[in-house]
Amino acid sequence: MSPTFRALHNPNYRRYAIGSLVSNTGTWMQRVAQDWLVLRLTHGSGTALGITTGLQFLPVLLLSPYAGVVADRFAKRRLLQLTQLTMALASLILGVLAVGGVAQVWHVYVIAFLFGIGSAFDAPARQSFVSEMVGPDDLTNAVGLNSATFNAARIIGPAVAGLMIGALGGGAWATGWVILINAASYAAVIWQLQHMDTTLLHSPKRVARTPGMLLEGVRYIRSQPKMMAILVMVFFAGTFGMNFQITSALMATHVFGKGAGEFGILGSAMAAGSLIGALLAARRVRIRLRLVAGAAVGFGISEMVAGVMPTYLTFALMCPLIGVCTLTMLNSANATMQLESQPALRGRVMALYMTIVMGGTPIGSPLIGWVGQHFGARWTLLAGGLLTLLGVALAVVLFARPTRDQADAGQERVQVAAA
Repeated sequence: MSPTFRALHNPNYRRYAIGSLVSNTGTWMQRVAQDWLVLRLTHGSGTALGITTGLQFLPVLLLSPYAGVVADRFAKRRLLQLTQLTMALASLILGVLAVGGVAQVWHVYVIAFLFGIGSAFDAPARQSFVSEMVGPDDLTNAVGLNSATFNAARIIGPAVAGLMIGALGGGAWATGWVILINAASYAAVIWQLQHMDTTLLHSPKRVARTPGMLLEGVRYIRSQPKMMAILVMVFFAGTFGMNFQITSALMATHVFGKGAGEFGILGSAMAAGSLIGALLAARRVRIRLRLVAGAAVGFGISEMVAGVMPTYLTFALMCPLIGVCTLTMLNSANATMQLESQPALRGRVMALYMTIVMGGTPIGSPLIGWVGQHFGARWTLLAGGLLTLLGVALAVVLFARPTRDQADAGQERVQVAAA
């Protein structure tokens, strides 16, 4: 088997990868449909779109640290089945409301928040469950393939959703059917989790509940300069730069005057670049912190360049480059956080990492949406890219120097992993 796909020899991981591809495709279909539904209900309000995205990620900010404690204390396979069921029910309700023609903006807000609760508990359990499915020799490859699967779904999902919405008339009714397809797709993950061979799982001993478990994880991360540097960089990128749902929607509709199909194609173009980055990551053996910083700089610059592209075609051509930079940055960051952390703390470490990566979205999304509505869609990309570059500079000045000095001495290499 090719080194790029060697983790697929594991039957549990093979089932997991197939189920994840189906479910992730449905999730990306819903993201396009949900955004389009909000735009239809609000007559193109960027602020409403930002609020929706912010509410969906707010539970990550509020609950992810506690979700990490839960992931370390309970069986991750069962926990994942519960979180998948929760998100399926939220999608089912929104889909029924949209198909029934009674969906209102506040319905989308509430359901986006409920969906986010499921996501908050799902992320740390899912990220740390990979090490239970495969042995240490295949771990870096498996997490790289996870990213490849996720981004393959990003290529398929938005394109299918955009075409389907357009074919069904482009209204709220059309978005509802797309969302209902996503609700059904969660069955694939729930089924594969149920049918795993538990004798092949490398499940660690569950951590007993003790006072201060969350603070223990925070203190551990604060003692690691490399982790702190990464968290600063991904906070700025995740909060201000990675609002692609908003920026792509505003650029497609407000700047280029395009419809749902062209909006979906932009997401697929960016995912194509991310898929390339993920496959490269699956083959990578070693990584330095400078790769995280370099990819973040590349992301910030490419996003700013995209913001001044004169036509829809030139903007679409920039999307794959943004995708490569984004995926390289996140894969490298995720690698360090997973493989540098102690196994007993991994759930909490990854939960805090996801809090920083995604938890800033409730702050950044409404702000970026407001910027787009009042100053123009192009400024959503220019501001996001500039603030990402500022985050890299702060990380290097505040935390990265000790790590860089040690890396130059040949002591700070880590194996790559990506969720």
